[in-house]
Amino acid sequence: MADNACDSPGQETPTDMTGLLERVQQAGRRQDSVSLGAILDSVGRRSFAPFLLIAGLVTLAPLIGDIPGVPTLMAALVIFSSVQLLVGRDYIWLPGWLLERRVSRARFVKATEWMKRPARWIDYLLKQRLVRLTQPPAHLPVALTCLLIALAMPPMEVVPFTANGAGLALTLFALALLAKDGLMALLGYALTGGTLALVIVNLV
Repeated sequence: MADNACDSPGQETPTDMTGLLERVQQAGRRQDSVSLGAILDSVGRRSFAPFLLIAGLVTLAPLIGDIPGVPTLMAALVIFSSVQLLVGRDYIWLPGWLLERRVSRARFVKATEWMKRPARWIDYLLKQRLVRLTQPPAHLPVALTCLLIALAMPPMEVVPFTANGAGLALTLFALALLAKDGLMALLGYALTGGTLALVIVNLV
């Protein structure tokens, strides 16, 4: 998958978790394995939120997030996208070695199907509120926090359950930006603080 692929004309980023999962499931549907590049191209690369949601969901998902090294790969995705958002780029570039990382289609489909039921429940809770916490310039503290989470994710692979906390925090921030739900952003900040504190306590 070329790393300079363009978004499809007229493609709009879904504003809820269910819509994004449905879009993502179409990625690489004619292949035996699915690349990260194909997943990102299915939702477009002009919005930061889908990058966060994919990184968060992959880290949380059974069968995928438990694979050694996957949290670190998702951390790389968040680092690249967060830094580019912070410097003002309107299109997120990723290196080919990251875009070409693959997972078997059978495992990918099983994981996304597993996530559909909680996605419907989560979408029911989303609503526009405290929108100032999700709109510019408030997206910059979100990006900085997500960058901090990503930098801490490699050591999280050796501290039980903390990678899951990181994945959930990324998911909350993504949902906050997608749905303009500031409450989700506040929950993301709180979960980030708790997860990072747990990592520090276990590593010191």
